[in-house]
This record gives sequence, structure tokens and C-alpha cells, in this order.
Amino acid sequence: MSTARFEALLKHTMGLDAASIGPAMIERAVRERLATSGAIDLDAYWQLVQTSDTELQALIEAVIVPETWFFRDREALEALARLAWQQSLRTQPERPLRLLSLPCSTGEEPYSIAMALLDAGLPAARFHIDAVDICTRSIATAERAVYGRNSFRGKLLDYRARHFTPMGDGYVLADSVRQQVRFQHGNLFAPGLLAGENAYDFVFCRNVLIYFDRATQERAILVLDKLLSATGFLFVGPAEAGLFVRQTMISAGIPLAFAFRKTQAATPDPLPFRHAAQPAPQLAAISRPTLAIAAPRKIPARAPLQMEIQTSPKQLDEPTLSRATRLANQGQLAEAAAICQQHLQQTGPSAAAFCLMGLVSDAGGNHIKAREHYRKALYLEPNHRETLTHLAALLEMQGDAIGARLMNERAKRSQVKDYG
Repeated sequence: MSTARFEALLKHTMGLDAASIGPAMIERAVRERLATSGAIDLDAYWQLVQTSDTELQALIEAVIVPETWFFRDREALEALARLAWQQSLRTQPERPLRLLSLPCSTGEEPYSIAMALLDAGLPAARFHIDAVDICTRSIATAERAVYGRNSFRGKLLDYRARHFTPMGDGYVLADSVRQQVRFQHGNLFAPGLLAGENAYDFVFCRNVLIYFDRATQERAILVLDKLLSATGFLFVGPAEAGLFVRQTMISAGIPLAFAFRKTQAATPDPLPFRHAAQPAPQLAAISRPTLAIAAPRKIPARAPLQMEIQTSPKQLDEPTLSRATRLANQGQLAEAAAICQQHLQQTGPSAAAFCLMGLVSDAGGNHIKAREHYRKALYLEPNHRETLTHLAALLEMQGDAIGARLMNERAKRSQVKDYG
């Protein structure tokens, strides 16, 4: 069964590079829709999908496999809370901060953004979140706001007690969080995307660009540039940071947050961060990016807040590495590196520690040393997903497209093994 023409159609419609998920996944989706639609053969289904917007949308939704959870990549969310307070103090009270999550998938990201800002003490009237996705099924799930246990991962689940109510086997999100987010269907590459909307102060577009080829990635970056205000911040996934090295944006200089600003944006004087009545949770260590396709939502969100290292207890002295991560987030890179080194001397080699040392070296601009640390981590754990994605981003930045692609493919295979 040749699905090349369907692959080309999906790329044109939603930007999806078939190689990023494997042609077999697209073939399965086509077979599923062929059987459901009642078309007599592949040629008949091809004619149907070209002439029916409804069937094209059904095929897109058959391809997309959402994979997300609450408070994924906490460093970005904590960085957002600090930046949002600074922006809020600079704007007029009648002009709430505008945030965008795309793709928003089943809602975990935009709701996490809302919870992070509310927990940081930002008044509800001071911000509003637009959440856009290409998958209408995902949007329906997000608007229902009832989530199972798979949406809550890691050990820091204090936010669940504050913002959710148990119901059967799941949890219902509080109205105080839901009312901060407006969901809508949209396509990242649609000409009328968010037409009439003002530019956003913060845009989260994480772990979707990895599903595009280079030309499509550049198209997407141009769209994101237009959506972002002159002084706004764009948050992307760890494996996507290298894409912006040669673009019109520069790093915001926040370790592990993968946040970018427009090059012409003036650097404002720092404002004190207002401490929240309920501060954001402390950092754990290194968070894992999403690798399953929560893809280019007809418009179409990680943001690194707390990173969780998925390793065995023997490999991870959590208090030590948590402290190193906290120092790195505060820009104290030398101190963070020293703690990692001390951890290695006391407990022996671990992929988690070497990966964190690689991130610290990367943030400090020592890419040669970062690459060395990443390699050591992979020697200990060849399928350490966090290391694979960070090394892929570094290789991409250094112009090694083939090496970056190999690392991303290994990371995706690793996730398949973990989640089946």
C-alpha cells in the first residue's frame, strides 16, 4: 500500500514530515480511515480526502497521538512566572498579559501555565491564555477538563490538591483555572491563524517543530515571530532550541528554560520577582521532553520548569542534583558544575549527573565540554532520552544535521519502549 500521496497531503496541510514519525504510522491511519469512510479502495479514498474537509480532518486526527502531562518541563514554567510578574508590573492594569499555547493538545500545557501563574500570585484578571490545536478531539478533552492518572507524572503533585477534585478514577480541574484559558481549533500554517488577535507576550510552542523538515520549520518560525510581541518570549522544546541559532531570535539567557526573544527587543532593567503566597514547586532535576506527536495543530505546547530525571534511585541523589539544577536556573553555572562533580565523586558515575553537567556546560557556551558530558551519559545509559534530545539540539546547532537526526530517532525509539 503506497501512501506517498497522503504523506505529501499531510505535509502540505499540517507540515508533518512523514520521516519524523515513520511512514508506517501514516499508513495505519490511512487504512483506518479507508475502512471507516466506506471508500471502496485507496484511489476512491484519495478522491474523498481531497474533496471533503471533514474527512481530511478525520485523517489528521488519526495521525496525531497526543502525549503530554501537567507541569512538564517545570523550569520553563518557573521562568514564565518570574517573567510574567516583570511584564505585569510594566503594563497597564487594564491590559492583561496575553499568552498562547500551540499546539495545546488535550489541555495539560495551557492549564499548567494558568496554575503556575495563579500559584505565583498573579491575579487572574492580569492574564489570559489562548490555546489552539489542530485536533478537535483533543480540544474537546481539554474543555471537559477531566483527567486520568497518566496526566499526572513525577513526584511533585501538590498542585493537584490545590486545583483538582477527585472524581471516580480521574480528577476534575477547578473552574478558577479553566476560566483563564480559551480553546479554539486552528492550524499553524493556515493563512487566517488567530486573525484579528494582538501579538502575545508569551508563546509556548514546544515539541512540534521536531516533526517538520527544515523548510517547514523555517515557515513555522516565521509564523511564531509574527505572533510574538516585540518584547515577548517564545518557549520551545529542548530538542528545538538549536533551530533558533540562525534565526531572528536569540536566547533569553535563562538556563534550562529554552526561551527566546526577538533580536531587536531591548533588554529591560530587571524587576524584583514578587514571591507568591504558594510558591512554585522546587526543581527536581532534568525533565523529559515529549516526543510523541502532539503535532502541528490545525494551527497548531514543552517550557522547562521542573525537570524530572527518570533513573533508578541508586543513580540519583535527588537533593544534590536538585540543588545543582536550582543553582543553574539562577545562573550560578560554576557552582552547579562543582556540585555535579562532587556528586560523581561521592556516588559514582550516573547518566543523570552527566546529562545535567552537559546542560550546564551548554548554558555556559562550552559546547565541546557539553558534548563530552552527553557522550558519557549515553555510555552509561544508551537510551537516556533527555541526553539524546539535548545532544541532538547541540548537534543541530553545530550544523551536524545527520547526527542530530540520528539522536532524535534514538530518542523516539526510546520513548516507544517506555510507553509501548
